[in-house]
Amino acid sequence: MKLIPRSLPARIGIAIIIGILVGLVAPEWLARLAATFNMLMARFLGFMIPLIIVGFVAPAIAGTGTRAGKLLVATALLAYVATFLAGLMSYGICHATFPPILRHTIPGAETEAAGAEISAFFELDLPPILPVTTSLALAFLLGLGAAATGGGAMLRGLNQLRDIVALTIDRLILPLLPPYIAGIFLVMTLEGRVGSILATFAGIIGVIFLMHILILLIQYAIAGAITGRNPLRMLRTMLPAYLTALGTQSSAATIPVTLRQTIKMGVSDDIAGFTVPLCATIHMSGSTLKIVACAMALMMMHGLGCPLPLYLHFIAMLGITIIAAPGIPGGAIMASLGLLGSILGFDAQMQGMMIALYIAMDSFGTACNVTGDGALAAIIDRFFGPARVKS
Repeated sequence: MKLIPRSLPARIGIAIIIGILVGLVAPEWLARLAATFNMLMARFLGFMIPLIIVGFVAPAIAGTGTRAGKLLVATALLAYVATFLAGLMSYGICHATFPPILRHTIPGAETEAAGAEISAFFELDLPPILPVTTSLALAFLLGLGAAATGGGAMLRGLNQLRDIVALTIDRLILPLLPPYIAGIFLVMTLEGRVGSILATFAGIIGVIFLMHILILLIQYAIAGAITGRNPLRMLRTMLPAYLTALGTQSSAATIPVTLRQTIKMGVSDDIAGFTVPLCATIHMSGSTLKIVACAMALMMMHGLGCPLPLYLHFIAMLGITIIAAPGIPGGAIMASLGLLGSILGFDAQMQGMMIALYIAMDSFGTACNVTGDGALAAIIDRFFGPARVKS
């Protein structure tokens, strides 16, 4: 047992390596066993997401009292501006770097899956008690109601719900994350879904990955300048959330780790409990950055132009549309398919290529989203946190 590291980032890193190595030699029965465990864990996380949102957001709103309205508006506006600027940055960098990368690419080239899909031994239906948006609406209603009426029994009930959810996270979800992530990478490796796509789009993926790092550095540089903290130290504190999101591929499913690390970073409990679950739903810098880059790459490969006014329209609408994405791996690209067709003119073939390219690196966009949530929470805490109120 002493050989097992206590650090969550180390355990997740080892889980990823084990998943890939075992996936190279795993028999079909082992892959299906891993897929079955992944299915069960994913269903349970999906079931817990509404409880996490209500359990953390509602008490946080109640605790903010009369500041809840301003806090909500400020957080939502900050998240949208961050998402829009990430998409705009992606457009500028890709417009400059993709033409030479795609110079020898044959227009219309397609990627093919390398292996068959691995299925679970059985399926278990465990639907969440509420959709994500309904959970947020309920959390706002309960929290604002408790704040307006002075708390009492309602506030005590919300705090007890928060304690129950927190205990479930600490005792069940966090210990199961490493094997869950190992199973995800095992199945992905055996299916071969990633290899062929990475081989074809290696240059594009490299640019997108560097842009993810760049946007995080910019976000934390701004957060560090506003809060007076070391941005690199803040980023290091958020590393467990980044690594967890690499495996879960879901901003909402990573909320427990993101929340814990945001508080460790120095953000007050109430502000973190409000902004982290909310930003998991409305802050999509990494996903927007990647969707814009992938769309531009495919349009260039098909010999189509990428005018700035067209992409300003696309990015502005995308920041609103992909709010439906949290909790579903690959949900951002599914939510954006309508915009790809109606604004950018993608046909069915281009949409299929878009899905393949996006999902090949889905986890990196999600990791960028949740890590950036910590920077936004720190900025909000600077203006709405307890220290600001007391001063």
